[in-house]
Amino acid sequence: MTAQDADGLFDLPPGTRRPSSRVVLMTGASGSGKSSLVRRLGLPSIQLDDFYHDHDHPDMPRRFGIADWDSPASWDADDALRTLVELCTTGHADLPIYDIPTSTRTGTTHADVTGARLIVAEGIFASELVDACRAEGILADAVCITRPRLVTFWFRLLRDLGESRKPPLTLVRRGWGLMRDEPGFVRRWTSQGCRAVRVAQAEKEIRALASA
Repeated sequence: MTAQDADGLFDLPPGTRRPSSRVVLMTGASGSGKSSLVRRLGLPSIQLDDFYHDHDHPDMPRRFGIADWDSPASWDADDALRTLVELCTTGHADLPIYDIPTSTRTGTTHADVTGARLIVAEGIFASELVDACRAEGILADAVCITRPRLVTFWFRLLRDLGESRKPPLTLVRRGWGLMRDEPGFVRRWTSQGCRAVRVAQAEKEIRALASA
């Protein structure tokens, strides 16, 4: 149980609907094991990466010759927050479907989490929502998954090659750059309110939170 489980979590502004669910925000480097952890937990979850802008968005940043998936400017934080609030207060919401190889939203899907006490929202930009989710009264916890950079690099490369996300040379260049920049990313995520934890510890703590 974390400090964010205090009674003050639900001190909401007048007129705000009391949420029936709370959210665990989970960030970490691409390839750090976030998605695998979410699958093992078996909790209702949403992929925050689906809230990317399309590649032709006028303000889309670029890096390595492609859309910069690692810049918060490539991502629609307002839409992600609005969806989380809707899920936590009504139990359902429409979610975008984003296709990484084409860098476009390809449709929507409907999520129904009615009755769920805890939702996991996973993605590299989760830390961007910590303060806003706390203000909305829906934050249960915020974690940053960490593991050795070379391990993260390898698993990210295997995944991206297996999914044909981009040409192999682009993926290697991008992966090497991300490995170099990872310590700075972690410092940013923790400065925004996420706790840096290893996968096993995060799994233990989130399971305890879900069963409390």
